[in-house]
Amino acid sequence: MFIGHYSVSLLAKSRDKSIPLWVLFLAVQLVDVLWAIFIFAGLEKVRIVHGFTATNPLDLYYMPYTHSLLGSVFWAIAAFLLYLPLRKRSGYGKFVAPLIVGGAVLSHWFLDLVVHVPDLALYDNTLKMGFGLWNYPIVALLLELGLVFFGLVAYMRATRPVSSVGTYGMPMLMLLVAALQIHVFFGPDPSGPSAMALTAIASYFAIAAAAGWLERKRV
Repeated sequence: MFIGHYSVSLLAKSRDKSIPLWVLFLAVQLVDVLWAIFIFAGLEKVRIVHGFTATNPLDLYYMPYTHSLLGSVFWAIAAFLLYLPLRKRSGYGKFVAPLIVGGAVLSHWFLDLVVHVPDLALYDNTLKMGFGLWNYPIVALLLELGLVFFGLVAYMRATRPVSSVGTYGMPMLMLLVAALQIHVFFGPDPSGPSAMALTAIASYFAIAAAAGWLERKRV
């Protein structure tokens, strides 16, 4: 899943406006950012196999550190602990935003579970799961677009624009990301794991930066 993850960011922002949107955009994609880094470093493995699924050629046969459930829980806890010192509230209130950030990180595994073929381990590289919606391209695409539309509506209703950019900016960004999703589903195969990893890292940070800039156009 790609664009569907951002629905969690937009929903979370509509509920807790104290968390920067760029933080939430990176949180929901954190395990994929780490996955791309680990692929580039050779710590996790992927094969490009044309036709491996109906939507992409990625044989994700070894990714225990990022996409196992245990690994995802670890990164969610790490995100919670990293964000906790940034909160200035006292009492139990200071835990709310860090819990949302940690929950955003963990949400990635459960949304991936719906679309992945069985390559998501519960721990290490064993007991792999996945419902395989990637083999049904139209259904998978409609699910992702539906999720992000729901999140976008919640975000737009919870904020108001201060300029024309604020009115149209976030919908346009989501349309651009949707176009990237369609390209991934129906475009050519990646040239190789390393190039794909670098492209993924650049894309995730660029999208988060754009979201952070557009957030300032709404209050």
